[in-house]
Amino acid sequence: MSKGKIKFSLVYRDMWQSSGKYMPHVDQLVKVAPAIIEMGCFSRVETNGGGFEQITLLSGENPNNVVRQWTKPFKDAGIQTHMLDRSLNGLRMSPVPADVRKLFYKVKKAQGIDITRPFDGLNDSRNVLSSVKYAKEAGMIAQAALCLTYSKIHTVDYYINLADTYIKGGADEICLKDMAGIGRPAWLGKIVAGIKKNHPDIPMEYHSHSAPGFSIASILEVCRAGVQYVDVAMEPLSWGTCHADLLAVQAMLKDDGFDVPEINMNAYMKVRSLTQSFIDDFLGFYINPRNRYMNSLLIAPGLPGGMMGSLMADLENNLKSLNKWKVKNNKPSLTQDELLVKLFQEVKYIWPMVGYPPLVTPYSQYVKNLALMNVVQMEKGKKRWGLIADNIWDMLMGKAGKLPGDIAPELKAIAKEQGREQFTADPQSLFPDALDDFKKEMKEKGWDFGQDNEELFELAMHPEQYRAYKSGAAKKAFEEDLALKRKTGAGLNKGTDKLVIDSGESSVGTMKPSTLYVDVEGEKFKVSVSYDDKEQTAQSSAVTAASATQGGATHEILAPLEGKFYLTKESSETALEVGDQIEKGDLIGYVEAMKTFNAIRSDKAGKVIEICFKTGVDVEEDDVLVKIN
Repeated sequence: MSKGKIKFSLVYRDMWQSSGKYMPHVDQLVKVAPAIIEMGCFSRVETNGGGFEQITLLSGENPNNVVRQWTKPFKDAGIQTHMLDRSLNGLRMSPVPADVRKLFYKVKKAQGIDITRPFDGLNDSRNVLSSVKYAKEAGMIAQAALCLTYSKIHTVDYYINLADTYIKGGADEICLKDMAGIGRPAWLGKIVAGIKKNHPDIPMEYHSHSAPGFSIASILEVCRAGVQYVDVAMEPLSWGTCHADLLAVQAMLKDDGFDVPEINMNAYMKVRSLTQSFIDDFLGFYINPRNRYMNSLLIAPGLPGGMMGSLMADLENNLKSLNKWKVKNNKPSLTQDELLVKLFQEVKYIWPMVGYPPLVTPYSQYVKNLALMNVVQMEKGKKRWGLIADNIWDMLMGKAGKLPGDIAPELKAIAKEQGREQFTADPQSLFPDALDDFKKEMKEKGWDFGQDNEELFELAMHPEQYRAYKSGAAKKAFEEDLALKRKTGAGLNKGTDKLVIDSGESSVGTMKPSTLYVDVEGEKFKVSVSYDDKEQTAQSSAVTAASATQGGATHEILAPLEGKFYLTKESSETALEVGDQIEKGDLIGYVEAMKTFNAIRSDKAGKVIEICFKTGVDVEEDDVLVKIN
């Protein structure tokens, strides 16, 4: 007798995102879709989600066209399509105004996506339930996701109660999002059983990455407990930091007595071959080979497997800088393995202190970055918490949602010293409606709003990337970078998964930028920007006032770490200028390292007499950034 029917969902978008950086082009997606359908084993296919549209824009394609063409074959075949969304953050890393979020679901429904999977990196139900509401108003199926992590406060009852809140708040389905793959099988089975006991008819789907090694056993346990849908990947992009392989999952569940769909292996080999051809075409240049491996060291810190490529790159860069300091100070150097162990130990140590945020985008990056900065600073004999980026402070102060736990007293003391106050209201209130501003911009530039207002949505959701796409700068930069990689045979830049585009430095002060720094999934892209009006002349690398030789002792503000120096990080900020009078504690700029902006503040009051670097320039630790007197 069958234990019940299990249906499979192919996470074709996340397969690519968990492996590398870019997505297949629209002609490639349309080419592979019929073969995926021919396999005959998928009830659902993931056709969109976080990162997909930003990356598509930066490769020079219109994502609205891509989503419509990619989704249509599955719709015609009766296969449901679904996407991942980040609730308050929509499809990006930063919060989105409510009117843009509402338009988001209307556009995606019109483009043919059936199911949205809203999740919140803090499991704050306010953020998720507003997405559930907007999605259902647009006619979509709302599948609320539980971000799974393993700690003393993330108990079985915690998740059962969270699911209950989502279901009573209108969620049509529940997804167990095991983003780091650290959910223990028996523990997961108890969560599913508890949810099913309270809500026996609620559809449930399990999503897990395979990096730590639990995923295949976890799939068996959750299916035995009542999950009906399982997310799977397939070769050549399964396992590693990606997801369990379809063939293994199907064989395991079939042997255990479940009713599972049969797989057309001829079609399977077509999909496999086509996917490999996309890798061979260009996508392989942006896939870090490290992401093909599993690593059980990830169990203790609970970091998502998809972070390992960028983590190792960050580690390599920081190790080089740290060892340079150690040599200069007659101290023994560290190996990469030694630094990696210290990092994992620090993540494990500080995670409870920063309130147990589930380690999923963007909070996994925040915790990892904070831990690495702590390790580097302590190796130099300095104190922990010496460098905390502004976006990490936003997390700690509740500006993105309520942390599951409480932050440590020492962090509260630092916050109080810096005049930071805890925010307890709805995070959405910090981000007022903005569609009217984007409508005005499109009218002024003569841009069409698009079918179902989809072009308006694209600009509002991804303003920097969309502008770079419309100007042609994104496509030009992408094609130049790819041509260089093909010419040299180089894959990833120095073993990292970063796309490095050098199209000129940005200027300083109030001048229009000649380059645009675009953040996608925590990774900074740099694209050139052109203007219709007369270009302004770039200033020199050091901006010095004529009065720099005025009397008074000169005080130097130094870079506390290695990275890129920026005078501003938001278009709304006013850049520091020579002649400005600043007070102790005033912001003078930022050093961007590990995809976060570390605010640099003056340790003394005075008048700015020199800005020593242009914005966007690499700086070393202890470089003089600004001089005052």
